[in-house]
Amino acid sequence: MSARPLSVVLAAGGTAGHIEPALNLADEIIALNPDTRITVIGGDRGLEATLVPARGYPLLSVPSVPMPRRPTLDLLLLWPRQRVAKKLAKAHLRELQADVVVGFGGYAALPTYLAARELRIPVVVHEANARAGLANRVAARFTSLIYVSVPGAMPGGQAMGLPLRPAIARLERSSARSAALASFGLAGDQPVLLVFGGSQGAQHLNSALAGALPDLLGAGISVLHSYGSKNAAPMSRPGYVPIAYIDQMDLAYAAADLAVTRAGAMTCAEMSAVGLPAIYVPLPIGNGEQRLNAVPIVEAGGGLYVADSDCTAEWLNTTVPPLMHDVEKLAAMGAAAAGLGDRDAGRQFAEVIARVAMTRKRGTA
Repeated sequence: MSARPLSVVLAAGGTAGHIEPALNLADEIIALNPDTRITVIGGDRGLEATLVPARGYPLLSVPSVPMPRRPTLDLLLLWPRQRVAKKLAKAHLRELQADVVVGFGGYAALPTYLAARELRIPVVVHEANARAGLANRVAARFTSLIYVSVPGAMPGGQAMGLPLRPAIARLERSSARSAALASFGLAGDQPVLLVFGGSQGAQHLNSALAGALPDLLGAGISVLHSYGSKNAAPMSRPGYVPIAYIDQMDLAYAAADLAVTRAGAMTCAEMSAVGLPAIYVPLPIGNGEQRLNAVPIVEAGGGLYVADSDCTAEWLNTTVPPLMHDVEKLAAMGAAAAGLGDRDAGRQFAEVIARVAMTRKRGTA
């Protein structure tokens, strides 16, 4: 009878910022040990329903139980709903014979963390943001296996970069630039500005860019714009390439000389890893984590910061053209960003998870 393979459960759901690093870690674990059984436990209403199957991994769901931001009836129902979700998560973990639960946060992670604690399954937490979310803060009360992308984000957290897609982690922008420009139909004789707002797009960035676009194009700048599939499609024009969703971001990073973007943890990690200078426009909601994510890069000289309310067409037209035509300045910013990048975090974290899972498996054999 053959030995049971390692069983690794990834708890992540809701947004791409929670799901993508989990899937990138899954790829690295499989590269390290192809026999490992990977399963994702996510919520019943997030992007995981699309992203996880697209990467080839099985998905099990538990009810997503958001934390109410105001004192309403939902607050009274919070813990009864959590108990239901935890009960289902325990059933999943038993069936999977999980050796370790690895969580990247999100509402779906919390009941899985709690279920793992009751079943005495090791819980490993990775916090991507500079300010930790609720699920990871709760898990940190009963596990010492805490890893953080930003030092100081959680007490006792060990530094560990975010797992990146191999195509991005291994990208050499200069050598890939010509092919990347051709793939988007961009000319090779103009600097390229990449504008994107994360997986869902950013309506405010779209509006600011729309107002600035004529002057940017007139200044000899090409624009590659990921506007988000839920937003209205802009009209393309010479030098301007609008795309609803860019599924090969490595090509976009290779084509670009500068980016205007939100400051999600994954975005900041990717910008740093590939050495792409950026203007960060943090999302002005949540607990302020996006601004904190960008701070180390900006302070190192790898990017600029502008508040969402200040990112107007006028501000873009004043700031972007002189910067994009200063080749030496862009090169210095790119080098500063790259100095903070971590291209090998996925493999390093996969090795940590393999050791934890193997230790637990041996202890229960």
